[in-house]
Amino acid sequence: MKLRVAATAIGAAAVTLLAGSPAHAQAALKPYDHKDPYRSGCGNSARVVRTAAIKTRFNDKVGTVKLMWSGKCKTNWTEITTMSSASGTIRVYRNGANDTFQFKKGNGGRHWGNMLYGNNVCTWGSASVMWNGGRGGQTGTGTTSKACG
Repeated sequence: MKLRVAATAIGAAAVTLLAGSPAHAQAALKPYDHKDPYRSGCGNSARVVRTAAIKTRFNDKVGTVKLMWSGKCKTNWTEITTMSSASGTIRVYRNGANDTFQFKKGNGGRHWGNMLYGNNVCTWGSASVMWNGGRGGQTGTGTTSKACG
């Protein structure tokens, strides 16, 4: 009876150890996921990969959405420029993952979201903006095309 309890305890510990290993390995491979690109230093060597307009439902351009890439950190994130009175949501997508960042008006209309690991995978970015409470159609959206590489 005591041997069975001990074997069960050892087996449970082994399962817990094995179950925890892949998560730790993934975290080690993607240390910049969901972090600020400029506070981490990844934004210092970034380049624009894709660009798209942020447009209202009436097709008026109210900003630009950019998919950014840091070769140093192997990450992507989304940046936008829009009117400084706008607030909204910035998203970056990677096959199987995404990050959403809410921004408030200000900062001269320049905002960015957090990073996702993007080496050798497809990524894209999107943004939605709103000003004056969104009344009267005062909203806009934009999405970049996928970048795979």
